[in-house]
Formats: sequence, structure tokens, C-alpha cells
Amino acid sequence: MAATEDTAAAAPADGRLGDATLYVIPGSHACKTGMLALEHKGIHYRTVELFTGLHPQLVRMHGFRGTPEPLRMVDGKPTRMSALMDRFGTVPALRIGGERVQRNMEIARYLESRQPEPPLFPEDPVLRAKVEEAERWGDGELQMAARRIVLIAGARNPAELHAAGADGPLGALLSGSALHRRAIANVAARTVFSAGGEREREQIAALPAMLDRIDAWMGEGVLNGERLYMADFVIAPSLALLDYRLDLREEVRGRPGFALVERVLRPAPSPGGGEA
Repeated sequence: MAATEDTAAAAPADGRLGDATLYVIPGSHACKTGMLALEHKGIHYRTVELFTGLHPQLVRMHGFRGTPEPLRMVDGKPTRMSALMDRFGTVPALRIGGERVQRNMEIARYLESRQPEPPLFPEDPVLRAKVEEAERWGDGELQMAARRIVLIAGARNPAELHAAGADGPLGALLSGSALHRRAIANVAARTVFSAGGEREREQIAALPAMLDRIDAWMGEGVLNGERLYMADFVIAPSLALLDYRLDLREEVRGRPGFALVERVLRPAPSPGGGEA
């Protein structure tokens, strides 16, 4: 059950990977990371948007295997619903020819092994270790925090989000339908990711320290350096998602780290979809 199909990036040059399909849900910061990785590599791909809420079952129907162990941690452990969804399958899910890969960290390493240039990780081992640290943190703690903080606002009152969640750097969040968007936000925020009440206050209180960490990596050249790497593509979409929440916009945009959003998600047009 695909909502839409689209293509991105230029046709592959000789020797590059092709025939790629990326299964996503609308407005997902995690799925945007997968798109950015493919575009950085210059890999021609099409996207298949799955119906948010049913996407774990739908991605399984497209031949992807779920995971026996939970992947997404909520306050240090999975919720019953998040673990169940992980067992079915998750997005982004990449199919290239007959091969299937799920989750951005696995997708990045698959792409590196099959098409090393341009790289998603630096050659220098010290810098690579720092980039991978930022990637892991961005894929886990930051990604979940951004998801929960924005979901609960959309569930409570869509007017708390830019354009009520219907538009922004990641597009419409969850769905092009306002009714579906709010319904899914309610279910996801309250039952899948336990985002309401005291947890929301704790997440927002922890946000300045998370932004400090991003700013520090920027200062070290780990993020937003001369070349963009996988950590940039993981962290920028989460910052972009946080920017949808109007009461946090001043804090998010006022940080040096927001320059990464400007560079990664609003790059100057360039043929082939490579580095900005």
C-alpha cells in the first residue's frame, strides 16, 4: 500500500549502484537521512511512501525482515508497542536489485561497501571514530527525542507546529491528511513512544544540553566540516524536525548547529545530488 512513488538524484554513472528503491513514511527525519545518504552517493533511486501506522506490516510485505530484538529505546528501554513494530520491520528500508537493507546505520555501511565514493565516513581513523560516535548518538538519543517532542505537540494541538505539520523542510509530517496526521500523532505519542506529561517536560529540559553537544561537534569539525559525512545526514533532519515546533524554534535556530540544517537540507542546486 504505497501512497506515492517518486524519484530523486541523477541517473547512475557507469559503475555506480542503481535500481534502488527506498521505502519511507511521509515527513520522517529517519527516512530523510536515508535519502540524503543515497543522494550523497549519487545513486538514482525511487521512493515508495507507505501508509504511516501500517508501515511495519507493509515493509514486511515488501520482503524485508523484522528484527527479533527491539531497536528503538524509549527512556532506556523499548515500549511494548515500539518493540512489536520493530519485530515487523522498520523504515527507511532500501532495496537494490535483490538485496534488502534496513535502518540507516546498516544502509550507510552497505553503501560504503558497494560504492565507496564519495565516502560517508572520513578516511582519518581519529575523525572517523568521532563521526561514528556522533552518528550513533544522532541515530539513537537525538532522533528519539526529536520524534517524541514533536509528536506530542502535534497530538495535543497541530497549531503548535509550523503549518500544523503540513509543510516544512521534511514535508508534511506523517501524512498529507490533517485528520490522519493528528490521529497517528496521538497514537504514536501516547502509546508507542510515551511522550506526554512529565516525559515531555524532561525531554524539553534536556534539549539545551543536546544542542550544546551538536555545537561542540561543529566546533571540532566533526559536523559541518569541509566534507559532509553520515553524522551530518543523521543529525540535520532531527534538527529540522525540532524546528517544526514553534515554541522551540527560537532556541533551535539560534544555535550554531542550525547551520547544518541550512547546508544539508537547503543546499544550492547541484547536478547529480552529491555533496552540498
